[in-house]
Amino acid sequence: MPFDVPNLPSAEIHVWRLPWSTDAAEAAPFRTLLAAYAGPGAPEVARGEHGKPHFPGDAGMLGFSWSHSQDTALFAIGRGPVGFEVGVDVERIRPRARALELARRFFAPAETTWLEGLPEEQVLGGFLGLWTAKEAVLKAHGGGLSYGLHRVAFAADGYDLSPGVFDGDVGPAEAWQVAPVTLGENLVGSVAWRGEPRSVRVFTFPV
Repeated sequence: MPFDVPNLPSAEIHVWRLPWSTDAAEAAPFRTLLAAYAGPGAPEVARGEHGKPHFPGDAGMLGFSWSHSQDTALFAIGRGPVGFEVGVDVERIRPRARALELARRFFAPAETTWLEGLPEEQVLGGFLGLWTAKEAVLKAHGGGLSYGLHRVAFAADGYDLSPGVFDGDVGPAEAWQVAPVTLGENLVGSVAWRGEPRSVRVFTFPV
């Protein structure tokens, strides 16, 4: 039986929360959601220059991405001009004793300074907020982590993050929208896309 998904207007990004395990069958909900949004007759998914999956031709108006962390996965999808891309990332909050060390190694200096100024109990949340925002942008771009986390720098205003300076063909930063995905106490997620601001709607895939 076909799975029904909400209408996807161009002013929205839809993010689905799904259960995840290492079982290959757990990828089935991704395919179910993608088929439901793409509709009958959609072409086979192709791979871009950096291996990012996408629809070729006119079907490329649908951009999609997925991510998983331990037992939770996210699937994000949006509609735009041909070539529209979206990226999503999720991380589970768990002790990371080396968070600041990793930030000093991979983040921009201003980002590390911001993290160092946070109360100790908020450093991990700030670190994961930055990490997921960066990875969401790099997934949408297609370069992934190998492109360099330091090349996607964010500006912090209090606890709010906004695109700061994006290097290379990811930029300019002003062309990007990055939004947190509200998932509850133990998860941090971000979704990113190029273009105008949109509403982000979060759904839960039925188990």
